[in-house]
Amino acid sequence: MRFFELFIGLRYTRTKRANRFISFISGTSMLGIALGVTALITVLSVMNGFQRELRTRILGVAAHVQIEGMDGGLRDWPTVAGVAARNREVVGAAPYVTGQGMLAFGSAVQGVMVRGILPGEEPKVADLGSHMKQGTLTNLLPGGFGIILGRELANHIGAHMGDRVVMLTPQGQVTPAGLVPRLKQFTVVGIFEVGMFEYDNGLALIQLDDAQKLFRLDGRVTGVRLRLQELFAAPRVARELARDLRVDAWISDWTREHANFFRAVAIEKTMMFVILMLIVAVAAFNIVSTLVMAVTDKRADIAILRTLGAQPRSIMAIFIVQGTMIGFFGTLLGGVGGIALALNVDVVVPFIEHLFGVQFLARDVYYISELPSELQWSDVTVICSVSFVLTVLATLYPSWRAARVQPAEALRYE
Repeated sequence: MRFFELFIGLRYTRTKRANRFISFISGTSMLGIALGVTALITVLSVMNGFQRELRTRILGVAAHVQIEGMDGGLRDWPTVAGVAARNREVVGAAPYVTGQGMLAFGSAVQGVMVRGILPGEEPKVADLGSHMKQGTLTNLLPGGFGIILGRELANHIGAHMGDRVVMLTPQGQVTPAGLVPRLKQFTVVGIFEVGMFEYDNGLALIQLDDAQKLFRLDGRVTGVRLRLQELFAAPRVARELARDLRVDAWISDWTREHANFFRAVAIEKTMMFVILMLIVAVAAFNIVSTLVMAVTDKRADIAILRTLGAQPRSIMAIFIVQGTMIGFFGTLLGGVGGIALALNVDVVVPFIEHLFGVQFLARDVYYISELPSELQWSDVTVICSVSFVLTVLATLYPSWRAARVQPAEALRYE
């Protein structure tokens, strides 16, 4: 592209004598692109924030990788943990016992997932300690038969700190009256809340030794939980451990255990990208209308340029420059606006809620009561690039039509 084509294209973009209606359509196209890009960057940033929050809350209870023993569990768990610790990605390991039971308090009964832990080792693999609302993990003492409940679970059965609840386990015991469930009384020594209903309403923590006695494991554990330096390395680490370990065990990672959940979030994010990009596409192709009217308005100018020796490709380049400038500034404004809004969602949303007296995410309904936001520059790059490419594509047909204008036909009635 030569200088005169760029000069004339820029002049057509900013000329004050242009048809005002064309200028209006041009401004509308630019504004539409800017709003579409802003909305797209903001929405994807908020969805990234939700994904991060959900992942953090889930992994606050679930481990990155689990090594679960077969045929009755693991007997020599320290050896398994030692082999796993040799992997450069593993930063923590802790044993666990898991089983199902029925928790009863007064007339309320609810099924729970019981997890036996070592309070001193558990912080190496999970962040449950930071989610304690009452009590601490250290309240779980060997032989003390203390229990820590999720907040929703405690509310459902009406239990509070210091109350004694009864645990019924499927492992029955034979009596003269027949097979009856095993009963054990536990004292509530803590309450946690991670913000995930699945855990807050269905998980109870007890001390590892107490869990081994409760489920009659005879010193064995269900498995070993691992924490990694990089959580997205979990599938690779699981494969490496399956090769290195010499025990019969089932090795799983968080991407498998919660695959459907995170896949749904990823699909939703993709669909939102496609839907909002259509808004940008509509605004971008408004440039077609702008340039078609500009070509009609500039037919005499095109004819004069052609008679002065301008080639058809030069005429085409002039109008490509004009349309591209609209798309460039629209994308630039949208990118700046989207970045600014995504970085200040935590300020803008409370202001809107206060201004209109509404609450988008009520605390009594949603566990995530504030809109989180995580701006990823890769998203910004993709959005702005796709937006700009759409605007360039929208200039091609009108510019090609301009290049086909015949000087004699254009000047016939001038």
